[in-house]
Amino acid sequence: MEKINYQKVLLNLVATFKDKPNLLLHSCCGPCSTEVINFLKDYFNITVYYYNPNIEPQEEYLKRKKEQIRFINEYNKEHHDKINYLECNYENEKFKDATIGLENEKEGGARCPKCFYLRLKTTAQKAKEENFAYFGTTLTVSPHKNSEIINKIGEEIAKEVGTNYIYGDFKKNDGYKKSIEYSKIYNLYRQNYCGCLYGKEYNHD
Repeated sequence: MEKINYQKVLLNLVATFKDKPNLLLHSCCGPCSTEVINFLKDYFNITVYYYNPNIEPQEEYLKRKKEQIRFINEYNKEHHDKINYLECNYENEKFKDATIGLENEKEGGARCPKCFYLRLKTTAQKAKEENFAYFGTTLTVSPHKNSEIINKIGEEIAKEVGTNYIYGDFKKNDGYKKSIEYSKIYNLYRQNYCGCLYGKEYNHD
């Protein structure tokens, strides 16, 4: 079966736009959001939704959240853009409930799709509630994340919720490399693990 080029799918979609639609963009962290925001801002009116109940401990969650907000504010000031930010709750207990029995899975194993589903489902529901035309995620910018799995989850959720998902594989065209460069420019804190303490020992970001 031929592999889908999700970035091409996205470019084909935005080529049909006459005006910029509103996008609720789930962000996994400030560094990963940098190049994704920079790429998408020409096609969408972006609101960042930092819903990450998987991140532990809470002090780490708050540290990353603070960096996300700082990046948005500094980026807006420098580029004269209006990237918005929508507040949400931490809800770590929902992540724990969703991954019961999968605590010992390796990073990238069966636990991760459950985590992706929780974060994207909540984002989609909020997008539907707040009348966003689309929802999407920054998760695919990471070389440690399986873009096919993430995009299929997004597609499934869009059908369940009754909203629109933007496909993407933002690591394409040096997207991940550019996110690292942005992180240096803005002096962003770059964590050395994805988020949950279960997978911390694998040191994936």
